[in-house]
Parts: sequence; C-alpha cells; structure tokens
Amino acid sequence: MNWGSDPYEWVGDWSGRRASLSPGRTAVIDETEGEAYTYADLDERANATARLLESIGVDEGERVAVVSRNRVEAFDLFFATGKLGAILAPLSYRLAPPELAELLDLVEPRLLVIESPFVERIEHALARADVDPIVFELAADEIAGGWDLYADRMPDDGTPVETAERSLSDPHLLLHTGGSTGTPKETTITHGSIYWNSFNTITAWGLRPDDVAPMVFPIFHTGGWNVLTLPFFNMGGTLLIDREVEPDRVLEQIDRHGATVLVAVPAVLRTMARHDDWERADLSTLRFVKSGGGPCRDAIVRAWRNRGVEFSQGYGLTECGPNNFAMPDEWDNEKVASVGKPVMHTDVRVVDDDGRPLETGEIGELELAGPHAAAGYWGDSGEGEETFADGWVSTGDLARRDDDGFYHIEGRKKNMFISGGENVYPPEVEDEIADHPAVAEVLVIGVPDDQWGTVGKAVVEPAEDAETEDGAPLTLRELEAYLDGRLARFKIPKYLEFVDEMPTSGPSKLDRATVKDRYGGEPE
Repeated sequence: MNWGSDPYEWVGDWSGRRASLSPGRTAVIDETEGEAYTYADLDERANATARLLESIGVDEGERVAVVSRNRVEAFDLFFATGKLGAILAPLSYRLAPPELAELLDLVEPRLLVIESPFVERIEHALARADVDPIVFELAADEIAGGWDLYADRMPDDGTPVETAERSLSDPHLLLHTGGSTGTPKETTITHGSIYWNSFNTITAWGLRPDDVAPMVFPIFHTGGWNVLTLPFFNMGGTLLIDREVEPDRVLEQIDRHGATVLVAVPAVLRTMARHDDWERADLSTLRFVKSGGGPCRDAIVRAWRNRGVEFSQGYGLTECGPNNFAMPDEWDNEKVASVGKPVMHTDVRVVDDDGRPLETGEIGELELAGPHAAAGYWGDSGEGEETFADGWVSTGDLARRDDDGFYHIEGRKKNMFISGGENVYPPEVEDEIADHPAVAEVLVIGVPDDQWGTVGKAVVEPAEDAETEDGAPLTLRELEAYLDGRLARFKIPKYLEFVDEMPTSGPSKLDRATVKDRYGGEPE
C-alpha cells in the first residue's frame, strides 16, 4: 500500500474527523470578537464555506487566496479547501503592492478573500497583476471596497458536504517565502507534509488535548499554520487568536485562560518581558515557551527563565517543518543556546560546500529530510533544484552538532538576515535604494537590534552633488519615504551610513565582507 499517492476520503477532512471525536471541545477563542467555537462549530462553518466555494466553481486543485489578519474565517477556508481538494494560499498584508502582484500572478487564485483594512493595497496589486479572480471582502470595522461581502455570500447550510478523495502527496497549502534575491516564491505544502509535521510536533513537544495557546504568528506564515495551529487541531487543543499581537493582551490571555504553551518570535517575547504587566502576570500555567524565527538574545532567555518558565529555542523553515528539533527529557540548562535534537521523523546533517557530511563540532550548512518536507516551489522554474536536492532540504543556515548531539545554529550561509521573524534579502533592498538619485552605490547589511533581533543598515556611497537642503547627501527619513510602497516596511533599513568610496575586492566587485566588518557592529 502506497500511503503517499493513494487517494482517501479522510485526507483533508480535518474539521469533520476532529468534530466526530470531540465535537464539544473548544477549538478557537477569538479574543477580538469575544467568540468561542467548538470543533462541531468549525465543521459546520467549514461545510458552509465549502458550499460557497462550490457555488463559484472552485474545483479540485484550484487556489483560494486570502489576505487577512488572524480570523476564524481563515480556518474555515483551510478546512473547506481540504474537504474539496482545493488549495489555500494565504498572502501577506505586509508586502507592497508590486510584491503582492507577483504572488497573485504565481498563484492564479479562483477566489480572493480580502479583509477590509487591506482593500486599497490589494486594489493596487490587482491593477499590476494579470489575474482576474472572484473577490469577496471580509469586513472588519467598515466596508472598504466595492466587492461582494464574504458573509453575505455564505450559505446557511452547514450540513456535511461530499469530500473529495485526495492523497498525502497532493498540495493543500501554498505558503510564500523569499528567494535569494527577494523574489517571492510559493512553497508547496502537501497534506502529508502537514500531517507529518503535526506528528513530529505532538510527539516531540508533548502536546496534549487540554493544551491552550495564544497563536501569535500571522496566518500568512508557516508559523501561523504549522507551528501550533494544525498540530493543535490534530490533538483537539484550544487556540486563542487576536487581530493584533500586543504584549499586554497576550500576557492577560495567558493569565485568564490558563495558557499552557507559547511559541513566538524573539521580538514578541522581548516586548512581553519588558511590559509593565510582566511581573504581575501569572505565568504558572505555562508548561513551556519556545522562541522561533531567528536567534534569541540571552537577555530574553534569562527574563523568561527567571519567571520559572521552561524556555527553549526552535528551528525551522517554510520548506521543511517548521518543527524540526526539540529538547530531550532532563536537558541541561547550558544547552538553551542550542535548538535541541532532531524530532522523531526528521533526519539532520551538517555538510560542507560539496555536500559531504561533517564531523561533530564542525560548522557547515544544515540540511533536513523527512516526510514533513515541502514538495518544492509552486510553478518552479528551476530555483528549487538548489533547495530540494537528493531528498535533502538545504536550509542556507550554518550549524554544528556538539558532542551530546545538540544542534547549534551559527548564522546565515548567505547574506539574508531575519528581522522580527521576517526574511530580508539585501540585494532586493539595494536595488530599490540604488534607484534614488542621491545614491551612487549601496550595500545593505544586518545589524543587531534589541527589539527585532536584526535590522537593516544601508551603507551608501553618495552620488556627486547629492546634498539636500541641510547639507546631508540623504537622510534616513527621506530614504524611508522613498521606499514606502516599494518595499514591505520590515525591509526598509533602520540605519544609514555614508562612505566616500565603496570598498571593492577585485575589479568592480563590491566587498560586502569588508562593509560588514567595518559597519556591522552594534549601532550607537
């Protein structure tokens, strides 16, 4: 029996199967609306949503895109596309219109659901794109566009629909990530990838049906789906969702709901630990806290551990997992700087530039393999050959394995840096800055930042006669204004420094390493 390619009715019917086992258990609490949904509620909503999709001709394999903050409707669309064999593609509302237009052209959605705060941005993106999807507006505070309202089109019938037969190798999610040049790519996440990541997470992290967790990752990230959401739905746990991630609200929710698990990026964990309510918040119900999405500073680790919370770091990426490591039982506190050991169904190796496995203690590129890995990139034109080769996912991260079998992340193999959990690719930012008339040449590097872990710094060689009214070649505020709308906000550099002449190594080759050494320290 080939479990990967054979079709089955149960594949994709998440809400139906969980509702049949634990219909009365609370699945989601929407903190913004003050509404709670049981697993039976979610299945009824999923059936109604599936009927809506059928009514507009969404067939097996077709894409449904959504641009929204964390709302229960996003889960409805996930469950409904699973029942019908369609594919859900959450898109980031943080991206600029040109970037969103690229993703829309790549995904080619049959249906696009937009939460009202992002209508104007999507209108600009659609004007640039070559697609013409059916569009529904998901109203927040007020109606912003001229499209049909999602709620008005929703049928009242929540009775079971006929589910499509799908295999574990069929895609269910398209989650975007950046390429080496910042060009958006959609990672093809299969049903099997989702299930196996859930199994890895449940078995390695010890998730339980009575677990309660605030879901602080956005739904356009793999973190919003595969870190906790789908493992929780597999187990029958309870998720807390909110439109905005605010430290006081998350602390209050942990206290009020007796949350047992929290996974967040370092920036969120840092702001929580520095909030005025930090010392008053009751964290005693938390069984563990994990940091993911980038390196976590020692000060953050100490703050949480000083509150008596078990704290560790995770590691993953959209293309694999993202939950690949866990801390073993009775682990030594000195290992908190590591990401732990491989989870149950993941192979891990560290290789040199030629792909040869390295010995313990040697630093090389981290590679991962397992049934939870993605199938590749949607519409791939060859870029996936470097990432998905010979059954291994090349992460682009440097790592080492210590004598006790714990893995330590040692930095990026490439020049990409992570700012607040978001990938930033310097060449993309440099291309936009270089178009400014006051700029002759530019390199962008990552520099340390207490809040976001790393932020961008633009090192600029000014163009001749580029002085502004105050005598400076370019101000940071002017640069920010120039890049607004061209790049997502998290990609815009937070620091600016000038050099008389950009260092080079060899004929006309910019010396990025020298720039990093000279200007990449802690900003003053």
